[in-house]
Amino acid sequence: MDFAGEIPGAYYPLYVKDLGGNEAIVGFIGFVSFLCIAAVQFPGGHLADKYGRKWLISTMTFGVALSYIFYALAPSWEFIMLGAMLQNLCLIYQPALLSMISDSLPPEKRGMGISITQLIASVSTTPGPLVAAFFFLQYGSIGGMRISYGIVVALFLFAAVLRSNLKETIKDPPKISLQEILKIYPTSLRESFRVWKIVPRSTFFLFLSFLLGGFSIAMIQTFTVIYAVEDLGLSRPEWSLVLMFLFIAMIVLSIPIGKLVDKAGRKIPLLLSYLFMVPSILLFVYGDLFRLAISLVLMGVVQLMMFSSYSALMADLVPKEQRGKVTGFSQFFNYITMAIGVLLGGIIFNTVSRQLPFFLVLVFLVPQFLVTFFMVHEPKQREQ
Repeated sequence: MDFAGEIPGAYYPLYVKDLGGNEAIVGFIGFVSFLCIAAVQFPGGHLADKYGRKWLISTMTFGVALSYIFYALAPSWEFIMLGAMLQNLCLIYQPALLSMISDSLPPEKRGMGISITQLIASVSTTPGPLVAAFFFLQYGSIGGMRISYGIVVALFLFAAVLRSNLKETIKDPPKISLQEILKIYPTSLRESFRVWKIVPRSTFFLFLSFLLGGFSIAMIQTFTVIYAVEDLGLSRPEWSLVLMFLFIAMIVLSIPIGKLVDKAGRKIPLLLSYLFMVPSILLFVYGDLFRLAISLVLMGVVQLMMFSSYSALMADLVPKEQRGKVTGFSQFFNYITMAIGVLLGGIIFNTVSRQLPFFLVLVFLVPQFLVTFFMVHEPKQREQ
């Protein structure tokens, strides 16, 4: 899935523009997408904790695969939006998947385990941008993207079949009740709010810092390729080449960073990730081919430290039987703030300034760092 998704992912915003969109429309599609995935996080977390992880993951992966048919055949950007809506509704399995990963790792090896999942993803993803560049050179911007999304449909369907072999991590989950599923939203909403009375106080502040980061990164994440190609003057194949540095950095550094998270604790690498973000953003804004390569290497470090530290610390703080609900709650509000962030970023990018969204990310790093430093504490006893 990572390999297939990165092929069209390298040029996705440019594809939307090729089909008649602009930066504001790219932001609007992102806004609608995040609202859809946010809407299913509460029931996704509740279903994952009550009925188990496996069935939700394997079933909904088929839906995600089929949603990419809209991308492959889209005559205009509106069809991209329809596909994005279907895809993100099917990502109701996300709390289940994140919980299953946490469930499957022993507490003392969580940092390493999560980093290794990133290593596997990076290895599989690395050829994606080069394949995207090949299709662009051979079949043009639109033809190459249609072929790329056709590959996504085929490989995602294959992945859905593979996921049917996952091993359930919830002990003896009850049989699924279709009648209860239809009434799940009010129940899941109550349970997801109630769980915060059970988990440690640090969990909420960790979630809050995550929220601030999601909002700020959403303002730029979708628009980096547009900025690199249209403002910094890179060709699409050059962007593919630069993107490789991100994945190579993540391959090389996954295991060392995983060891760091397990040996030094979760909080120090998390704080370091905020600091490394500053030069990464500045090198990107004022980039050329060389500076962009360095920027993306640093961004690889940031992603590994941030994701491994956050995921491991959240798992340390939250009991297994509550992880789905906490994940669902966190993801819901994160996606709402990301929806606002990507919409705002698209508007600013299209009408105000092409650089301002990047500088706003640096502004939001300050409260993230302070909240994490002063309010988030690692538990003396890690949850299993």
